[in-house]
Amino acid sequence: MNRRILTLIVALVPVLVLGVVGSVVTVPFVALGPGPTFDTLGQVDDKQVVDVTGAPLDPTTGHLNMTTVSVRDELNLFEAFGFWVSGEHGLVPRAEVYPPEVSREEIDKSNQQEFKQSESNAEVAALNYLDMPTAVLVRGFGDDEGPADGVLETGDQLIRIDDTPINAPEDVIDLVAETPPGTTVTVDYRRGDAENSAPITLAAHPEDPAKGFLGIMLGEGGRPPLQVEFNLADIGGPSAGLMFSLALIDKLSPGELNGGRFVAGTGTIDETGKVGPIGGIQYKMMAAREVGAETFLVPADNCNEARQRAPEGLRLVRVETLDSAIASLADIDAGREPISCG
Repeated sequence: MNRRILTLIVALVPVLVLGVVGSVVTVPFVALGPGPTFDTLGQVDDKQVVDVTGAPLDPTTGHLNMTTVSVRDELNLFEAFGFWVSGEHGLVPRAEVYPPEVSREEIDKSNQQEFKQSESNAEVAALNYLDMPTAVLVRGFGDDEGPADGVLETGDQLIRIDDTPINAPEDVIDLVAETPPGTTVTVDYRRGDAENSAPITLAAHPEDPAKGFLGIMLGEGGRPPLQVEFNLADIGGPSAGLMFSLALIDKLSPGELNGGRFVAGTGTIDETGKVGPIGGIQYKMMAAREVGAETFLVPADNCNEARQRAPEGLRLVRVETLDSAIASLADIDAGREPISCG
């Protein structure tokens, strides 16, 4: 073998090794970037994102888009480098997103629970804003079959247990916990337009056998026949709450909150209408601008970061509560300057 060929081989070996290592070995980072964005006034898979039945609806136009962050995991060295230089993604240690002491299934389950809670909070906050009555509803059942499973259904309104009126989820929790297992209680509930009554024998609570147990998950929501369904699958976390509330209010009240414009935003919400901060604001703004949003609703605690990373042409509106979000949208529609992130 002549010297020239040998020199070439020696030079190529590190390149080949780097190629193999770069394409096979994963790095302990995940890439965060702009995720899908959904119009909460529109449809996904032929279903209304916020589907409302049992009440007259007002027509809506324009957009009220919720935004998400994409997370790309199990990156090899080349993929990680490509995301880093793209300018649209950031690399963070994997442990920040997927803590090693928590399983992926547990994280996904927690994200789904947060998303479900955000839906419930959004519904109650919107109905409170509209001064519409709320009710205590069956939101689901536990993993193990409980005594109420097969008697009650998801969406049933709980009216009374024995002679005790049910005005809040805590009323059910306290009454059942104080009643010994094996006791038969009478549950009055409303399903659709009909009021029903059923005897249910309490089981022992899995975590405290001395307490009674129905085996239902509770929440507040619209009083039947009003029914609200949120139809977004494979989305986790609590940050869609604000936009869900705005969409529900827009559908149940006269006029258009967005003035027919393209508005996007993010933010958690509690039942009182308080808006809370979220993560990944820069990627959510980027996603919103890419699909055509002109205005972005920013939780007040995210304003400093948002102001530094805002895409060109995107107006940032500072939001602390549901009321302030609606007031700012009214200002925009009237040609006034809303409260901005400064």
